[in-house]
Amino acid sequence: MIQELFSLNGKVALITGGTHGIGMAIGKTLGQAGAKICVNDISDEKLEECKAEYAKAGVDVYTLKFDVTNEEAVDKGISQIEEEVGDVDILINNAGIIKRIPILDMPVADYKQVIDIDLVAPLILAKRVAPKMIEKRAGKIINMCSMMSVYGRNSVSAYASAKGGLKLLTANMCCEWAKYNVQINGIGPGYIATAQTAPIREGGHPFNDLVMMRTPANRWGEPEDIGNAALFLASKAADFVNGQVLYVDGGILANFGYVKGENDI
Repeated sequence: MIQELFSLNGKVALITGGTHGIGMAIGKTLGQAGAKICVNDISDEKLEECKAEYAKAGVDVYTLKFDVTNEEAVDKGISQIEEEVGDVDILINNAGIIKRIPILDMPVADYKQVIDIDLVAPLILAKRVAPKMIEKRAGKIINMCSMMSVYGRNSVSAYASAKGGLKLLTANMCCEWAKYNVQINGIGPGYIATAQTAPIREGGHPFNDLVMMRTPANRWGEPEDIGNAALFLASKAADFVNGQVLYVDGGILANFGYVKGENDI
């Protein structure tokens, strides 16, 4: 049955930073597919607030607080999930930050912080859950990459460095763990309509004009678009997909030279 391919009944999914935005959209989608959803954050307020939002989608959520860059905290957090919910079958490395600072102005400490959260933390999480996945010969790890896994932009050197590294880390995890029936893939979101991007999507902001001109789909993505991609990669339907990054971007990487009107002939 096709429905069984996408069923996540009985699976335990951990979405780091899954209290808002794209992470929450992924959590809601996987939860509606039957997975038991666990989310972490470092903010007690976000952890509490997200419960009502998940409930509106008909999803029960297990929340816990830990810092994804701290190995000891990660170990304790996942041990808690294993004891109270079950072994992690699906890991979504979603937690991340960006600092828009030109290279010459960026303190090295800021650069390292972005690398630690966006690149080192996914390694810490994956190393913690992979042994049981390997033992069971089953598991899914999805790393949130970016269009900046493949190209740079002004003032985001740390973020692009981390996401480029995460793309290759995804490939290397595949090389080492695919033989154990563990699938490790990435998702590269395009420009997504979230609360964080609202200020640049409204009021005639020039960046909104750029996105609309350059994206062949002629729209911003929705968080649910990323959730749907995550469902595919987390499901049986993707059991032979490994080491890939699925770009969910409305076609912007396929044709970055596209300009609305100019190419519509």
